[in-house]
Amino acid sequence: MSAILSVSELTRAVKDLLEAEFPFVWVRGQITNLGRPASGHLYFSLTDGDSLVNVVWFKGAQRSAEPVSRGGEAVNPLTGEVEEEKPQSLADALEDGMEVLCAGRLNVYEPRGQYQLVAELVQEQGVGDLRMAFEAMKRKLAAKGYFEEDRKMQIPREPARVAVVTSPTGAAIRDFLRIASTRGVGSEIRIQPTAVQGEAAPEQIAAALDAVGDEGWADVVVLIRGGGSLEDLWAFNTEVVGEAIYRSRIPVVCGVGHEPDVSIADYVADLRVATPSHAAQVIWKDRDTMLQEVDRLEMDLTRAYLKTLDGHEHELKQLRRALAWLSPVRRLDRSTEQVRSLALRLERLGRAHYESRREQAARWTGRLTRAFGTADVERAVGTLQDYAERMRDASLRRVEDRGRELELAKANLAGLDPEAPLQRGYSLIRIGDDGPFLRSPDEVADGDRLSIRVRDGNLAARVEKEGPEG
Repeated sequence: MSAILSVSELTRAVKDLLEAEFPFVWVRGQITNLGRPASGHLYFSLTDGDSLVNVVWFKGAQRSAEPVSRGGEAVNPLTGEVEEEKPQSLADALEDGMEVLCAGRLNVYEPRGQYQLVAELVQEQGVGDLRMAFEAMKRKLAAKGYFEEDRKMQIPREPARVAVVTSPTGAAIRDFLRIASTRGVGSEIRIQPTAVQGEAAPEQIAAALDAVGDEGWADVVVLIRGGGSLEDLWAFNTEVVGEAIYRSRIPVVCGVGHEPDVSIADYVADLRVATPSHAAQVIWKDRDTMLQEVDRLEMDLTRAYLKTLDGHEHELKQLRRALAWLSPVRRLDRSTEQVRSLALRLERLGRAHYESRREQAARWTGRLTRAFGTADVERAVGTLQDYAERMRDASLRRVEDRGRELELAKANLAGLDPEAPLQRGYSLIRIGDDGPFLRSPDEVADGDRLSIRVRDGNLAARVEKEGPEG
């Protein structure tokens, strides 16, 4: 069973192993996150675009990079060259984005468990005539406004026509086409061949960019080349190429070299990308991503359609209820129900009145019997019963009369329904779409538009009056 280590024990073990394995290393990268505390030590990170390592350059080690003077002449300790003027200290000249070569030992900073490079020597990469020429050209074109962001054009999304200015046999175009084959939909690619290295390359690159612009076919121009040394990439640091990109009327995407490589063409281009492959990734979306976007849009459209349909159905139900409430049939049903309710009420009132009178008659009968005797009371009861029969018959006749009146009212109301004649083959004719109903031929003239309503729908017609006979 493995031993259980504390965090400190694990960190110390990693420190011992790492420092023993890498006692001295050379690391090349680009400076980022440069910090200059009051102590004089320098803290920065080196990156190659994919990874990052922290570096500390202590003040005591920086003196080895200082130029020294020999009898009034400055001698660079790294190169041994005698310089007319004492150059600036490299420690003071360091800045974010600078390419450097660091030599030193790996160290683990135990409080945070992070490894770092303790630099003993730091050397700027690309120092020489080409570097100086690059900086001079950069300053010259910057002064002309070639690098201004407000003059740069937007790269179109999912361009349909792409012109690629590059060597037709290089690895760059193969990488670009390989990535492009998995991205975008229905795009066309034209290769504008040119040399990308050598003395003739700058003029050929500029001519290729001008040719693409004169043709006017492409939506975007892609200028690409694989990686190489500063000398290999020098064609893209020339003024003629920078001017050709600047005057292009079509947006230019530049992907020259690898991530750390930055050329004049990158500064002038409308968009700079890390590599040729990255250019294809930036221009077109991945097809799987596009298909997912289509699926998402389809689901959004379906939800919106169903929501709209539900809204219309709810509105239709409300309109149907309103129409049913206002229709003649509904009004007739409400009147019939009201009459039935009144009839039942009348019947209950009549029955209650009858029972009340019957009980009252029984009480009076008992009193009369006691007062006048049975014979007189029986005659009076007979008379009262006769009156009761007559009253009941009169009440029934009255209810029957009211029922007949209700049926008659119902028939009259049905006869007033404007659409009832349509069921018997008649039609309703309006003048125009929403005009009055036509009652006489004199109400229209030749050419007037009519709307004819029949049982199963509407018809449109125009008036054509017959001329006088003969």
